[in-house]
Amino acid sequence: MTALRYMGWITGCSVLTAFVSIIWQAFITLQTLNRTTVLLTGLLAIEGSLKRTALEPAPKVAIGYGACTDLQINATEFLDRYYGRRIPVAAATTGSRAVVNNEDELLQSFAYYFQNGAAAERVMANSTLFTQLVGYAKIMDKERIHWYMGGNAPLMAVRFFMEGAEVLLGAHMSKKLRPLLPKEIRLAGDEIPNDDIHLILEYKAGDRWGPYVAPRANRYILHNDRNNPHLRAVEQLTDALKMYQPQLLVVSGLQMMDMFTFNPGEREARLQQVQRQLTSQPADTLNHFEMASYVELQLLQQLRHFVLPYVDSLGMNEQELSNLQQVLAHGRTTLATDWNPRIAHTLDQMREVFISLLEDYGDRSSRDSKRRCISRIHVHTLAYQAILTTAGSKWKNTRAAAAKAALTAHRYVCKSQFINPEAVLQVLDDSFATSAQADAPRMRIGAASPVPCWREYIQYGRQRQRLEVEICVAPVLVCREARKTAGAGDNISASGLAAQL
Repeated sequence: MTALRYMGWITGCSVLTAFVSIIWQAFITLQTLNRTTVLLTGLLAIEGSLKRTALEPAPKVAIGYGACTDLQINATEFLDRYYGRRIPVAAATTGSRAVVNNEDELLQSFAYYFQNGAAAERVMANSTLFTQLVGYAKIMDKERIHWYMGGNAPLMAVRFFMEGAEVLLGAHMSKKLRPLLPKEIRLAGDEIPNDDIHLILEYKAGDRWGPYVAPRANRYILHNDRNNPHLRAVEQLTDALKMYQPQLLVVSGLQMMDMFTFNPGEREARLQQVQRQLTSQPADTLNHFEMASYVELQLLQQLRHFVLPYVDSLGMNEQELSNLQQVLAHGRTTLATDWNPRIAHTLDQMREVFISLLEDYGDRSSRDSKRRCISRIHVHTLAYQAILTTAGSKWKNTRAAAAKAALTAHRYVCKSQFINPEAVLQVLDDSFATSAQADAPRMRIGAASPVPCWREYIQYGRQRQRLEVEICVAPVLVCREARKTAGAGDNISASGLAAQL
């Protein structure tokens, strides 16, 4: 009897424990859902403040360069089907190679970025192999592949148009691609017989490929471009700009020059044309440069010489921020970095980049009157948007721009305009430090302040000059089931820029 009573007591305790566990999980889920709903309501309210009146003219935006066709497939399904038995045992850092020449290098390179959850865009120098891979993708089940208009400039152009801007795009396009662009977008560029194709290998958080697991949703892009590296639309866009007179000029797509084989001096000549285009804009036109995945140090140093001194604004993700910071500070590039960096770390890197560019401007502006002083940096990550602007600059609505960018991130990746709180994954805590320094203040994210903003002074130069800046951080309601990541950065960055014009 005693044993039976003991067994009954044990069973009762087990049932009670399971019941309490279920109740506790339900409570946590409800709390999370409530917090998500509060943040969503706050972000939507801030976004709503951006509506223009009927009397306000549409902002004019010009953007270059290039276009392509994106062929999107599920990465693990594609590689399992054609290379299932050749999964590399260890990706190591050898997988971070800049150029992919053969199948083994492709598999090593993909494994490296896949296990780090890092976005990557790599040149496949072997044209025969690239054509073969595209052919493999085309014969997969039709519901498994998706064709899209691609290229940083066209995707940003469409987003600017969707946000109510008048848009001029500098790009060469084929007859097949042009109908995918809204007819209201003006095009400066020639018709070409065939568009470059980019092979987009998309994966979701938790996807497995052999021993590797993706920590977050992202993409690995392969290309073998022949048109885009030459920036052939630059001169036509420059001519069109003389009459168009935009409020904002965006330069993007220069990563197509990365690791591409040019004739001696050819790349520098093309970048000089970009420089002339930037420097020919009047002072009241804002210039923005959209960063991307770069691996070639020489090209990054050329961008530092020909492009960065002549822009007011920069846009990038956390990988690109780390890369740029290392180039400016130490003259070297980085491999894949933390896919979900702490806000304090990102803000400190943004300050370092901002200071480097301010000091560069101060050192050389007396010798080059066309140089511009950086006044805006936007960094977009999986979990948050961070925008730094110079106080009193032409950039307005910084809080609303951060909120808009955060909402665009969810809508684009989920491929849905409606945001369902139950489809959201919360990554951020309810507070964060504004710097990794020990005495840094903390900011709270909640109903009272869904997008925390503050002002601070940045010191730079030998004379320790002080410049007041505003920083805003908006939480991203991360899409639980990512449907598309390629092009997310372009859409996020463009939506933030549109809000600040």
